[in-house]
Amino acid sequence: MAQTKRKRRSKHRGNAAGGIESRGRTGRKLTPEEQKKVARDSRLRKPPSWNAAAMKSGAMAVILFVLVKFGVLGQSDTSITQALFLSLMAMILYTPLAYFTDRWVYNRQQKSLAQKKA
Repeated sequence: MAQTKRKRRSKHRGNAAGGIESRGRTGRKLTPEEQKKVARDSRLRKPPSWNAAAMKSGAMAVILFVLVKFGVLGQSDTSITQALFLSLMAMILYTPLAYFTDRWVYNRQQKSLAQKKA
């Protein structure tokens, strides 16, 4: 008797909580260019958040603190309290600025994606 030449189906297994787990990707591996595109697309599709903006502004405030405290920007006799105060004020200003910039870029990206689909 001749055997059928059907492709194997991927099996789905349920777990103890009732969720269904499927096997991982079984096709060919993505090329580095395709991996970059997937990573970029997933990053751009994430809406902006205040937490991400705070992290960005915190990083910039730390860099500003180092630059001010260790005299890279001119004066080297700045006290720690002055440098901390300046960094804190910069963080307060940078957080909304980073959020609204991210939101503007996100909205612009969403418009261009909608135009490509239409």
